[in-house]
Amino acid sequence: MRQFKTSVLVSLTSIFLTGAAYADSLTLSSNDIAHGEFMSKAQEFKGFGCDGGNVSPQLSWSGAPEGTQAFAVFVYDPDAPTGSGWWHWQIVNIPADVNSLPAGAGTPGSGSIPQGSIQIDNDYGTKGFGGACTPKKNGAHRYQFTVHALSQKLELPENASGALTGYMVNAHSLASSTIQALYKRD
Repeated sequence: MRQFKTSVLVSLTSIFLTGAAYADSLTLSSNDIAHGEFMSKAQEFKGFGCDGGNVSPQLSWSGAPEGTQAFAVFVYDPDAPTGSGWWHWQIVNIPADVNSLPAGAGTPGSGSIPQGSIQIDNDYGTKGFGGACTPKKNGAHRYQFTVHALSQKLELPENASGALTGYMVNAHSLASSTIQALYKRD
């Protein structure tokens, strides 16, 4: 009997894992950045001693789970010497029928963000994308570009903080995918 129970458990586990393998999975890609690779000067901030292009990279995603009502895109540096990391970009309520953002979409006033989307103040104090600007001689930092499929559009107060936005996105995230790019200044 014990062998039968083990066999049934193994079979059920196999069915579950096989089914999961066939399920859509959210995948993030980009023409401008790559996982584990250094970003170009185009993605460096212009200000705070940095003189880059401050251009948000092109991003595309596919495989959103059923029930996705909106998307959010975050860019976060967990290595910033702040004790709490650094929010470089948070854009929420991207419509569910949108699956990409062009390069430069995070530039305030560019008109490139999808209608209905909301850009949150980054840690530079502006709405939109704020590029990499690692302190000199601080080594390489990781920049986590993450897309979240959301179960609903978010209702956020005007001037919501990055922490509150992160909390709400994580509370309603059905799936996420991350490209972790690198940057450093010597």
